Amino acid sequence: MENSNNIKAIIIDDEKNSRELIFDIIKFHFPNLKIETAENVAGGIEKINKFKPNIVFLDIDMPDGTGFDVLKNLTNYDFKVIFITGHEEHAVKAIKFSALDYILKPVNAIELVNAVKLALKLIKENFEQIKIETLLNNLNQFKHNPEKLILNTSDNIYIIDTKDIIRCQSDNNYTSFYLANSEKIVMSKTLKEYESMLPENTFIRVHRSHLVNINYISRINKRNSGFIGLKDDTEIPFSPKKKDLLLKMIKHQK
Repeated sequence: MENSNNIKAIIIDDEKNSRELIFDIIKFHFPNLKIETAENVAGGIEKINKFKPNIVFLDIDMPDGTGFDVLKNLTNYDFKVIFITGHEEHAVKAIKFSALDYILKPVNAIELVNAVKLALKLIKENFEQIKIETLLNNLNQFKHNPEKLILNTSDNIYIIDTKDIIRCQSDNNYTSFYLANSEKIVMSKTLKEYESMLPENTFIRVHRSHLVNINYISRINKRNSGFIGLKDDTEIPFSPKKKDLLLKMIKHQK
């Protein structure tokens, strides 16, 4: 873990109580961390440009804009960002899509401390730029279909076009992504988590272990022990209970 000496952080949140709570928790657990605060978008941009922080705690909803507006007005993202939010469901999905960290309000001390520990551990990574650029790109049309998904493994960071995901397969607490270029990427998250993230008008959970991009389905076997044939010549089982929904989705997609 990176030592917290000489590490600077900025808390950008319009709620005074929230700023003070985050400040107090961090100071108690990381007394050497240097902390500045700002209460709105304009002040946040000014503080980031002036103090060059290593970590930014960024509220999403503020009177003069959003946390995303702060990022849009910067060019270099040489800091770790941890979003703080109370709602904004589609925004949280966009954040998760970009493999960025977030904490829900009311702030839980344990979650906050763990987020800081992770940020300190990864502070020397140079991937924040691409993560934030992906986030801002996806936000423009996230209510429809996000274009990019970041998969962050212990060895690599993958920037994936969602249209290139053929299917996802569950293996207990791991999920394997099968891509159009024949690549397989294994992630240490459950299939349920990715099911909640990927566009529901394109991806369907046809079986407890399989999430499929309907654009890659080539045929549907209608027998009791049914299966789906995919364009990569893969055959996977599907639940008969999903047949009507699957056919409806395919018809709507056309």
